[in-house]
Amino acid sequence: MTAHIVWDWNGTLYHDIDAVIAATNAAFAEIGLDPITLEQYRELYCVPIPRFYERLLGRLPTGDEWEAMDTAFHGHYVRHRVECGLTEGAETLLESWRTAGCTQSILSMYGHEDLVPLVRDFGIERHFVRVDGRTGPSGGSKAEHMVRHLSALRGTAVAARTCVIGDAADDAMAAREVGARAVLYTGGSHSRASLVAVGVPVVDTLAEAVELAGTMVD
Repeated sequence: MTAHIVWDWNGTLYHDIDAVIAATNAAFAEIGLDPITLEQYRELYCVPIPRFYERLLGRLPTGDEWEAMDTAFHGHYVRHRVECGLTEGAETLLESWRTAGCTQSILSMYGHEDLVPLVRDFGIERHFVRVDGRTGPSGGSKAEHMVRHLSALRGTAVAARTCVIGDAADDAMAAREVGARAVLYTGGSHSRASLVAVGVPVVDTLAEAVELAGTMVD
């Protein structure tokens, strides 16, 4: 089978980190937490997301607290995301990978019903053999979703020739869950140091990520 890329969406193809920080701080203000900087966010962010709040609060949030924070964040994010666009060069890379005869898909922890029309609105849906967003509760790991995603791609992609490109340690963990490779990009939710600690290649541009992916699954 041909080489395949599983793209992450938020913080990878979709450059929304500014919206994430704005929505996070707006949500924090509602529950009396001090705002944080981009650098602080990247140092502290982790999955499952309640652990991220534990690092801020000094304790795990209760179920009611987590639900309130998650609802507040998503409400503010929808308002701020309208100012966001694709990461620089992303559309050209998608086109080049597809026209080279390779395949690609999206797996995101963004809600499926919100993700699909957003991808469609950017006019890039044609580049992907499958687009999957999160179904079920938010805040968890991508690993179980990756298992389902690759299973749905049976006949199109195999793990041994698949590379996951994302901005979070969780993307690499999900790749390992299915036996795929991974490249992590520094333009999203994590600091470079936290990505390097995962033990997979780390790059500063999506062009570098695609180039590496091509050599890893060729």
